[in-house]
Amino acid sequence: MKKVFSAIAAVAAVSALPSLAHAEDSPLSFNIAVSSDYRYRGISQSRLKPAVSAGIDYAFPAGFYIGAWASSIKWIKDIPPGNASVEIDLYGGYKGEIAKDFTYDVGVLTYQYPSNNLNPSTNTTEIYGALTYGPATLKYSHAVTNLFGFTDSKNSGYLDLSATFDVSGIQLIPHVGYQKVSGNGNSDFSYTDYSFTVGKDFSGFFLSAAVVGTSTKSPGGFPAYYYGPGDKNLGKTGLVVAVKKTF
Repeated sequence: MKKVFSAIAAVAAVSALPSLAHAEDSPLSFNIAVSSDYRYRGISQSRLKPAVSAGIDYAFPAGFYIGAWASSIKWIKDIPPGNASVEIDLYGGYKGEIAKDFTYDVGVLTYQYPSNNLNPSTNTTEIYGALTYGPATLKYSHAVTNLFGFTDSKNSGYLDLSATFDVSGIQLIPHVGYQKVSGNGNSDFSYTDYSFTVGKDFSGFFLSAAVVGTSTKSPGGFPAYYYGPGDKNLGKTGLVVAVKKTF
């Protein structure tokens, strides 16, 4: 039972920090999105089903920013007595420039699952730092609490490299990352994830399609990340399509 709980709990890596996209005439922006699956660090948070999300961001003139983002999820309800159907992310940080085309971003992000009723709690807090040079960004996120319900998993880390290329108005976004889950008995849940996204803006609506996959293991013959009904592999390679509106 502990292994089953840990496998599903790790799925809670929910919601990567949303990109801060602000209207040119206002520091305040909002975003809404619908996707065919909610993947975070390669793992489905919505049982390979569609999800809806929304967020709000505020950028201060000096480089500081704060924001909140929420999405529908399904995985916690698969763990009795789990009772959370929404993930809420709260974050804040500072962005600055080191040199031309060379910037940094540091901050803190907390993932909250209201009424999750699980022990250990799936609520997680990470600090992060990123360096961007030209189109490429290297980022490291470090858990200062247990990671998404894994026992004794404080100090887990996630390192990822991504880039964004604009080709005739079409955005090409390759990505690779590695999730290290710390703690005794948690080694089977560390993995690499990868994705390649193609997206384009259509009159303010950003449409995207992404191939997403992971190198998750199958200890004991079961996928390391799965949900109860059918034991489906939440880290399997799949296609995710989405539409997002920022205003």
